[in-house]
Amino acid sequence: MKETLVAADRLSRALEEALRAAGAGAEGAAAARRAMMHASLLGVDSHGARLVGHYCRVLRSGRINPNPSLSVRRTGPSTAMVDGDDGLGHLVAYRAAEVAVDLARESGIGAVGATRSSHFGAAGAYACAIAEAGLIGFSTTNSDSVVTLFGSARPFHGTNPLAFAAPTTGGKPWLLDMATSSIPQNRVLLYRSLERELPEGVAADASGVPTRDAAAAEMLLPLGGSDFGFKGAALAGVATLFSSLLTGATRDPDFIPMVGDGDMSTPRGMGHFVLAVDPERFGGRAVFEAGMSAYLAALRASPAVEGAGPVMAPGDREWAVERERLAQGIPIDPDTAAFLGFA
Repeated sequence: MKETLVAADRLSRALEEALRAAGAGAEGAAAARRAMMHASLLGVDSHGARLVGHYCRVLRSGRINPNPSLSVRRTGPSTAMVDGDDGLGHLVAYRAAEVAVDLARESGIGAVGATRSSHFGAAGAYACAIAEAGLIGFSTTNSDSVVTLFGSARPFHGTNPLAFAAPTTGGKPWLLDMATSSIPQNRVLLYRSLERELPEGVAADASGVPTRDAAAAEMLLPLGGSDFGFKGAALAGVATLFSSLLTGATRDPDFIPMVGDGDMSTPRGMGHFVLAVDPERFGGRAVFEAGMSAYLAALRASPAVEGAGPVMAPGDREWAVERERLAQGIPIDPDTAAFLGFA
C-alpha cells in the first residue's frame, strides 16, 4: 500500500493537534510530538508518527493521565528518581534526561530512574537530548513480553532498546539506538499496515516457528537469530535490569499488553533509566572533542567493501535521512495518514 509524503512542519502540527484533541496537556503533547518527530525524521518509522493513534486511544481510555504532576526525588549526589504520575512516557523521559544533565553538570555523572510512566517511543530521542546538551547520554526501557529467549518458543523480554549518544564538534551526535530484538514490534505492525513481507529470521508464529508473514507473526526473535540470539536475549536483560529491577517498575512478563483489545484503562507502570556523563570530569572536554573528531575521521576513512558504499559511523544514516526528509517530506503509512486527515 502507498505511503503519503507530508512536510515535517505540517506533520508536527498535526501530531500535536491530535494529542491535544485527545485530552493531552500542552507539555505532554509537545513532548510526545517532539519524540515522534525525532523518530519519523530519522527514519525510525516504527516509533514515529504512526504511534499517534495509539497514544490518542490510551489518553481517551484512561490508561494515560493527560495532565500528570511529575515529581523528582533526589536520592544522592548524582542520582534521582522521577515519578511520572502515569503520564505520557515522552514527557517523563525528557524530564528524566533534564534531571540527569543537571546532576552530571554538578557531579560529573547523572543517573536517573523513572517509574509510573508509559511507552516513550524511540529511546534515542532522550540520549540525543543529553548529547545536544554537550554530554554523553544513555537511555533504556523495558516493555511487555514479545521476544523469545534463545532457544525458547515463548516470549519473555520486551524489545527493550538501548540508546547511546555523544556530542561531536560541529555536527550531529554520534547515535546508536537499537532494539535488543531482531526488529522492533512496531515494525511488524508497520509491515502489516503496508502489507509487506518481513525479513528472514526476525519473527515467529504462535508455535515459535520463524515466519515472514507479518500477519502471522506472534513473537519476535532476539537479536542474533537462531545462532547468536543469546547475545540479544542477554542485552534485553540489561534494559530490564536498569529500567525495572533497579527502579521497582513493572517486569516484562507482568505488563498489560501495549496493544490489542484488552484493558486500555489501567496504567502499565513502565520504568525508564537515563544516564548523563560530563566529559569535562574525565579527560576533559577538549580531550574528548579531539578524540571524537579523530576517531570519527578514521572510522569514516576506513576502506569499504567493493560496491558497499562508504563506511558510516552510528547515526550517519539517520542524519542523512533527516536531511532528505526535511527537504522532501516524511512518508506516512496509510492508517496514520487517514487518522491525521492526510489521506
